Amino acid sequence: MYIPNVSVKVEITSLVGVKLSVKGGAETVNFDVKAKLEERERKSQTIIIGFNLLLTTKPSLVKFEVEGAATLTGKDAELNKMLEVDPETKVPYVFQRIYQYAFTAMYLLSTILNAPPPPQDLLFPKREGVPVEDVSVEVAAHEAVAVQAETGEEVGEVSVSSE
Repeated sequence: MYIPNVSVKVEITSLVGVKLSVKGGAETVNFDVKAKLEERERKSQTIIIGFNLLLTTKPSLVKFEVEGAATLTGKDAELNKMLEVDPETKVPYVFQRIYQYAFTAMYLLSTILNAPPPPQDLLFPKREGVPVEDVSVEVAAHEAVAVQAETGEEVGEVSVSSE
């Protein structure tokens, strides 16, 4: 969901891509996603969210790790909407924006490493593209969020749990 009048500035502080195997071929590659979002600071009309994103493949071909911070600016009510979980994807709206930014960096790394890139629409299981087998989101009391996803052949269940 696009929320007007909310600016999301993503800053990547660490980007790592590791080629784990030189195997290639036409086999199916599944991506596992582990992510953490943590609110670092909140002021009037500004929220800073730290993030850590780890993508690995099955079979074990490549691993990507992206860390950084996202600064959200706008009206407080609209900022709170960005932190809500999308009922369709079960992922916070802000994480969708962060992933789209991080995807570009991971795609460039995958090209350099000659490894399979992560899907651009990994967090959108009901949209066209690579389907997602399982996505789970854990939200801690202090706004930390963990996301796990695996791409595969069929769309499966989506579950949400809260600590």
